[in-house]
Amino acid sequence: MNNYKQSRITVDIIIEYRDGIILIDRKNPPYGWAIPGGFVEYGESVEDAAIREAKEETSLDVEKLTQFHVYSAPDRDPRGHTIAVVFTAKGKGIQKACSDAKGIGIFTKNTFPHNIVFDHREILDDYFKRLKT
Repeated sequence: MNNYKQSRITVDIIIEYRDGIILIDRKNPPYGWAIPGGFVEYGESVEDAAIREAKEETSLDVEKLTQFHVYSAPDRDPRGHTIAVVFTAKGKGIQKACSDAKGIGIFTKNTFPHNIVFDHREILDDYFKRLKT
């Protein structure tokens, strides 16, 4: 029997949609706005998990899925140590809050809400820094 804790793998998807980025208002704790994403299921690739989570939370299909960065700080998620593989993608379809999302919004760098959870503000800052280069 294993008596040690293990980190969990998650995905987050920065979905470029219209002239902004999609964020969801979380239905479950921790409450606040977040980049769409979730846990990778056993036997699932991170790419498939990103496509699934985008559809489940936003009802959008994604294309041009590209790995952006990995975030692994042990304190990035108050529920426990998660390692996030973050992707960028283009969203297509009509956005709608689904699954774990009670709301959905399209935001720009200058209009993001203040109550962004996890380390998603840092991730978005890194994303916009990369756009400048």
